[in-house]
Amino acid sequence: MRSAPTPPRTHGRLRPGRSVPARTLAAVLGPPLTLPDPERPTHVQFRRFAGCPVCNLHLRSVVLRHEEIERAGIREVVLFHSPAEELREHVEHLPFPVVADPDRLLYAEFGVESHRRALLDPRAWPAIVRAVLSGTWQVLRGREHLPATTQPAGRLGLPADFLITPDGRIAAAKYGEHAYDQWSVDELLTHAAALRASS
Repeated sequence: MRSAPTPPRTHGRLRPGRSVPARTLAAVLGPPLTLPDPERPTHVQFRRFAGCPVCNLHLRSVVLRHEEIERAGIREVVLFHSPAEELREHVEHLPFPVVADPDRLLYAEFGVESHRRALLDPRAWPAIVRAVLSGTWQVLRGREHLPATTQPAGRLGLPADFLITPDGRIAAAKYGEHAYDQWSVDELLTHAAALRASS
């Protein structure tokens, strides 16, 4: 039996004020993108695997308010630790770029980890139940697809959020303590407003 690849060692958590180098990333769909965006702050979300019901539950809330996020001058970018070919059918409806990082290189660089508490923390359980029920309904309606039965990078990833300024400085960061512990859209907009006020 083939064992799962060992994920790269994380470099430690990145704190506000830390700078990240500019780079070009290949989007799963659409043209390459520059991180950070040289014109506006970028919200980078680290999610789990393609078709993850909990991730989809959260991303639906982001899609519903994406125009509001855009009006606030924020660019949305989402990373998954699944291969691009597996992600395509899951993200074709999303209005923002999605990046595949199956080797978890950016996860390691940004200090984003995996842990059993992603699913075992009781605070995640209500969202997991909602995600499974809602995801099942979305699959039955043909709006979403089931995840692959095997996940080489695992199912225990923890989410993380970063707001990165055009010059590459981390303005705000959140490392999730469980699978559904991430910024809400309101929290993202609050961080963006604070960034504008400080500029």
